[in-house]
Amino acid sequence: MNKRILFATYGSLGDLHPYIAIAIALKQRGHAPVIASFSAYRAAVEAEGIAFAALRPDIEQFGGVADVARRLFTGRDGPRHIMQHLFMPHIRDSYEDLDRAAADCDLIVTHPLSFAGPLVAQKRSLPWVSSILSPLSLLSCMDPPLLNEAPWLRAVRKLGVGPYRAVFSLAKLATRHWESPLQELRASLGLPPAPPAMFEGQYSPLLNLTLFSPLLATPQADWPANTVLCGFPRYDGKPADDATIARLRHFLAGGDPPLVFGLGSSAVLIAGDFWHHAIAAAHALGRRAVLLTGESPQLPQPVPSTVAVFDYLPYSAVFPHACAVIHQAGIGTFAQALAAGRPQLIVPVAFDQPDNAERAVKLGVARALPFRKVNSRRLAEALQPLLNEPHFSSRASQIATTLAQENALETVCDRLEGVLR
Repeated sequence: MNKRILFATYGSLGDLHPYIAIAIALKQRGHAPVIASFSAYRAAVEAEGIAFAALRPDIEQFGGVADVARRLFTGRDGPRHIMQHLFMPHIRDSYEDLDRAAADCDLIVTHPLSFAGPLVAQKRSLPWVSSILSPLSLLSCMDPPLLNEAPWLRAVRKLGVGPYRAVFSLAKLATRHWESPLQELRASLGLPPAPPAMFEGQYSPLLNLTLFSPLLATPQADWPANTVLCGFPRYDGKPADDATIARLRHFLAGGDPPLVFGLGSSAVLIAGDFWHHAIAAAHALGRRAVLLTGESPQLPQPVPSTVAVFDYLPYSAVFPHACAVIHQAGIGTFAQALAAGRPQLIVPVAFDQPDNAERAVKLGVARALPFRKVNSRRLAEALQPLLNEPHFSSRASQIATTLAQENALETVCDRLEGVLR
């Protein structure tokens, strides 16, 4: 069975990497996967021998990734900005690009932000599978997420599902006009109206694949029908060059395991003085540190000899060597930190990150400190229990062992092939 399978995704590298992992596995099974996304990701996808199709909007037309990140991660209007400014004004362009990419394809798999995907599948009469990268996207009232846009909901959880049902219903009404261009496009294509794309409309009636570990969430009665828990399909990104790996190994060999600080591929763009606080906290704790800063970070000068700075490292090369990992809980970074089996201090910024952080705390592997509250004193105080109380390390090792036994890629590929039979 040699099938052409199209993956449509938007977002950060954490939104791209799971599909690269799946595409590689499908290619090994003899299929022809295609990944459609922002044009900026072409090189990363094609480096793995996977076909790529560019989708509009082009992130550069909004001032580049850094400008978009600053807008999305500051304040609480990120979802509105995504819909009304990034995607909906360009939904016809997205549809045309994805429709062109879908020519000769046998199946479409969508990311939650691929709003044109269901339309292309319906218009071409192709099977459509949706994918869900983090528990928050399931919008369960029975396992309610921690919403960055409504943190006050935490206080009413003890009242049961009622408040969440009310909030989600009101949210649908309040945001309905955000996706007017999408519904207009549907009508122009002769397609019937659909449920809200940010809510029920993102789920396929055929199959929904959760691309996160069952450790984070268990099936609920209000999950969409035909939902399958798969696990994390992890992909570590581009390899570091030999000189960089040699420098890392030299640093690691020079002392005790370091604290490892990283903010993923998006939140890192709004790091500001985070690295100053990280260095000061490590010094206060008498610990060495590795900083994964991305390009052009704000760093104190000189950087202490007890601190190693890298613009990029594959997480699997450094996280397992940490005494603790400090990160933002983007789902890709979070998956790699769990797999590394080290205690975590999570500094969530926005979107699914606060909910991911809360689930990590419930697992017993992490503590959380909101990014907006970070300073050197609070970082040091939050890290002390992680470093000094053995149960965090023990629990993190247990979780890593469980994750290693999950077969996410096999589950995903088997399910996709099942749809195609």
